[in-house]
Amino acid sequence: MFDRTTPHNALPPLPPATVVETPAVLKKAIAASRALAELKGMAERMPNQAMLIDSLVLQEARASSEIENVLTTNDELYIAASDEAQPASAEAKEVLRYRQALNHGFRQIRSRPLATGLFVEIVQLLKQASFDIRRTPGTRIGNTRGEIIYTPPEGEQVIRDKLRELENFMHAEDELDVLVKMALVHYQFETIHPFPDGNGRAGRIVNILFLVDRGLLNLPVLYLSRYIIEHKNAYYDGLRRVTEDGAWEDWLLYMLDAVEQTSIRTQRQITDILALMEEVRERVQREAPSIYSKDLIELVFRQPYSKIPFLERAGMGTRQTCAKYLRELERLGVLAGQKMGREVYFINQRLFQLLTR
Repeated sequence: MFDRTTPHNALPPLPPATVVETPAVLKKAIAASRALAELKGMAERMPNQAMLIDSLVLQEARASSEIENVLTTNDELYIAASDEAQPASAEAKEVLRYRQALNHGFRQIRSRPLATGLFVEIVQLLKQASFDIRRTPGTRIGNTRGEIIYTPPEGEQVIRDKLRELENFMHAEDELDVLVKMALVHYQFETIHPFPDGNGRAGRIVNILFLVDRGLLNLPVLYLSRYIIEHKNAYYDGLRRVTEDGAWEDWLLYMLDAVEQTSIRTQRQITDILALMEEVRERVQREAPSIYSKDLIELVFRQPYSKIPFLERAGMGTRQTCAKYLRELERLGVLAGQKMGREVYFINQRLFQLLTR
């Protein structure tokens, strides 16, 4: 019998000692793979891929942090992202660290394996502390009623051994569908619970990096946290039922549906953003040809909040020239100027609405 109060040092390595690719799982994996492939292709066609990484990842960062009860508003987050040197709330800074950790991981897997050393770096960036593998005993996971629902493995060497087994599984050449494998990896990472804090966010970053590492994505644009928020009880119940009952099929179907639905939602979002960019490009070219440039349009779509120094750093001219560009876009209704303290931000409100809907 599984004991929720005893460290789960008997957590078996992957793959599970049962058939996980059931007919229902394989059928769902095909649908999820198709949706993800379409998202990959659409992301690659974006004229400004930095916008996807800079703006869309902030929504993932916000949602992933919300799962851990780190709450911030979209306005606060985008203002903080527009100038990280400006004062910001502790919550906004913590959300921005998620983007930093994801971008670090994305850069690193181009030249090194997705493994324990990188996991540690990711959680250190998330927490801005010298975190390492858990050494102190006594970690317990409880519910809102204060009941212990799970006790993860205990002992630094035990945890490192289980992470090494996970690495071996991640990089093994086998016949498992990659999305099925991602779902197995996510369960195992969260169940090992290797760090004192930040495991949920680190695990969701590992999901994205694993898909990039295996070639299913070229850019880190699959963000599952919103789906998890919308189906939060099923997420935690699914993890628990695998551990206690071996209910792999339900867990895999949940994660595959998350991939499929998130891919479809993100495709629609990108389609709408591209349509808006084209509409704005045509309008500016027609009504303000003296300031029109492709680079200017792409810059004000990189994130919703712009200000004069953004354009200066992008080499678009002197401060006076850059101010003229932004004021002209404001006159056209493309941007809305708003003074906040000493700063004047020019907000792409329609982009903001598309990103946050």
